[in-house]
Amino acid sequence: MTSPASKSPTQLSSFLPLSLAILASSFLTLHAEDEYENAPIRYSDTMPNDAAQQLESLMAAGKVKIDRTDAWTVLRDVMKQFNIPQESQVMVFSKTSKQNDRISPQTPRVVYFGDNAYVGYCLGGSIEVATIDPKLGPIFYLLDPYEVPAKPLHFQRDNSCLSCHGGPFTPEVPGVIVRSVYPGPEGHPIMSQGSTVVDTTTPFTDRWGGWYVTGKHGSILHRGNVTATEKNDQSINIDFKAGSNITDLAKFFDVTPYKRKQSDIVALMVLEHQTSVQNILTKANHAALRAMHMQTSLQRELGETVMSEPTGTARRIIDHAAEDVVEALLFKDEASLPEGGIEGDPAFQTAFTKRAPQSSDGRSLKDFQLLHRLFKHRCSYMVYSLTFQHLTAPLKQTVLTRLWNILDGKDTSGHFDYLTTTERGHIRRILAETLPGAPAEWKKALASK
Repeated sequence: MTSPASKSPTQLSSFLPLSLAILASSFLTLHAEDEYENAPIRYSDTMPNDAAQQLESLMAAGKVKIDRTDAWTVLRDVMKQFNIPQESQVMVFSKTSKQNDRISPQTPRVVYFGDNAYVGYCLGGSIEVATIDPKLGPIFYLLDPYEVPAKPLHFQRDNSCLSCHGGPFTPEVPGVIVRSVYPGPEGHPIMSQGSTVVDTTTPFTDRWGGWYVTGKHGSILHRGNVTATEKNDQSINIDFKAGSNITDLAKFFDVTPYKRKQSDIVALMVLEHQTSVQNILTKANHAALRAMHMQTSLQRELGETVMSEPTGTARRIIDHAAEDVVEALLFKDEASLPEGGIEGDPAFQTAFTKRAPQSSDGRSLKDFQLLHRLFKHRCSYMVYSLTFQHLTAPLKQTVLTRLWNILDGKDTSGHFDYLTTTERGHIRRILAETLPGAPAEWKKALASK
C-alpha cells in the first residue's frame, strides 16, 4: 500500500480534499459544543486585544480618568471611551441576563451600543460589557461601578456568559444577541412559548418581547411593552395592542432613576441588525481560520509545501462562509417595515450617523430610510467593523470579490435582484471611496463608468 508521503502530486491533489474532509468531520464531531476553545481560536486561553483591555491599561497608566461619582457617571465615561452614544439606549425587562434578580418590568436593564462595543446596566448592579476582539469575537466582562475609589476599576472577564452567548443562540460562536420572549408579569420568560433570536429577517410582529419600545409604527403590532400570563392549557393571555405606538414609558414604570427615558424603536432595529451580522462575521472568520489550520496541519503532516491559499475542503468551507457574510451584508430577505414606516427618536439617528464615512456625493451606509426598510443603501455599515476589517485573508478576499461582482451586475444567480441598478451603483461608490483597504480596481472601475 502506498503511504501518503510517497504519493505523486496528482495522487496527493485528490487525496488532500478527502483527508481534510475526514479531519474536519472528526474535529466537528469531537468538539461541536466548544470549537472556539480549540486551536486555532482558543477563546478562553487567549489574551484579548479589545477596547476593554486597552481602556484598563490607559486607566492604570493615568492617561484616562473615569468619573466615579456614581454608577451613571462611570457608565457615561466608559461609554465615551468605547465610542458608544448615550442616545443608543434601549431597555429590556425580561429576566434574560446575568443579573436577573435586578431586572423586572419595573426596573428594566438599559443597553447601549456602538459599532464595536456593548454595555448594559441594571440599577444597583454591575456594568456588563462586551467588546469586540477582531479574531475572538465579543469578550464579556463585568465592571463594578461601586468599587471603592482606593481600588482601580477592573474589567473582570466573565466566560459564564457563554452559556447563552456561546451556543445555539449565537451559531456556536461567542456572540451578541437580541432575544424576543413572552415575558411573565415579573419578567420571567414563559419557556413553553419559546423565544426568537432576532435578526434582519425576523418579521416585525415577532420582535421585542420583553423589551420596552418607544416610537411610532402604525397599525402593525409587535410584542414589546407588555407582559403575558399563561393559562392552564399553556396558551397565553397578552394584549399586544396595549404596547403599540408608545412614546412615553412612564405609564409602565417609574422612569425617574434613568438618565434617558427612551427605548427607541430605530435603535432596537439597528441593534438587531448589528448583532446578527457581528455573529455571522465571527462565525465565518472562525470557520475560515479552522479550515486553514486544518489544511496547513495536514500539509505539514504529509511533508508538503504549506500553502496560504485554500484548496479542496478548505476552499469550499471558505466559499460557503463568504456567501453567508455577503447575504448578511446585503440585507438578503430583510423583513419589511409596517406600512407607513417607523418613527423613532431623532437624537439617536443624529448620533448614529454623526461620524459615518461618506462618499464624494454625500452618501453613507448609515443613511436611514425607515419607510420600507431600515437603511437607504442595503449594504451593512458593518463592513467598517473590527471583525470585518481583520477577516482572515482568504475569506476577506472571497467576500470582497463576491460583493463587487454582485454590485457590478456580474452575478447571474438572481438571489440579489431586489437591489436595483441605481442602488447598486450608490453602494459601489460608497465602498470604493470609503472602505479601508478597498481594492484599487474598485476606484478604477468607478472612473471608467
